[in-house]
Amino acid sequence: MFELIQNLLSDYTFRTVALGSGVLGILSGALGSFAVLRRQSLLGDAISHSALPGIALAFLLTRSKEPLILILGAAFAGWLATFFILSIVRNTRIKDDSALGLVLSSFFGFGLVLLTFIQKQPYANQAGLETFLFGQAAALLARDVVTMAVLSLITLTVLGIFWKEFKLLSFDPEFGQSIGLPVHILDILLTSLLVIAIVIGLQTVGVVLMSAMVVAPAAAARQWTDRLSLMTILAGFFGAFAGIAGASISSMVTKLPT
Repeated sequence: MFELIQNLLSDYTFRTVALGSGVLGILSGALGSFAVLRRQSLLGDAISHSALPGIALAFLLTRSKEPLILILGAAFAGWLATFFILSIVRNTRIKDDSALGLVLSSFFGFGLVLLTFIQKQPYANQAGLETFLFGQAAALLARDVVTMAVLSLITLTVLGIFWKEFKLLSFDPEFGQSIGLPVHILDILLTSLLVIAIVIGLQTVGVVLMSAMVVAPAAAARQWTDRLSLMTILAGFFGAFAGIAGASISSMVTKLPT
């Protein structure tokens, strides 16, 4: 524990990776609680994979790899994919799992095509975009962590403001609709917060593991309590612990990927 605290204070790389992973764990755990309770665990997987073409298009349009620009592109693509999934389920006979599979594979395939196209272009700064596939936590910079922290704080603030409405939406949406709550708008807002939580973590853990960051801490927290407030806190703690523990282990073992 003493060595961990010492590294956190003195080692820039470890401090940056640990703080970034911790922030991501708190946010994804908190939002993941609602996804798990609403049986939308696979939605996180679909959003994370669907964000890939947004990242590629943001780079093509701006020629910039600034984290905020790429996050905005990922958020737009993730939200668009979510809109398609919800529209397919509401307006066709296709079930949730089939709609998720269709949208996930279509967006992800398009993203891979765009990444391949970018790699064949003579752009000087094209290298590194493929890290969004599998993540590269060890390459986090202080400015990336600041961006993640600010967006996480905004997202958690909105979650706190609409806590009662989101709680009702998760357990009894029919009652919420009967008392006049704009259930559809609240559904879009909560899903948008989940999109933000997912795209924030793509640079750190990639599209493959981001769904696990959403589901695993919340599923673990659910085993310990029947109260939503405590579950959300525990899920954030478990997510932060997992992120910091992973960074700690990789810093102590030679050549172990973060």
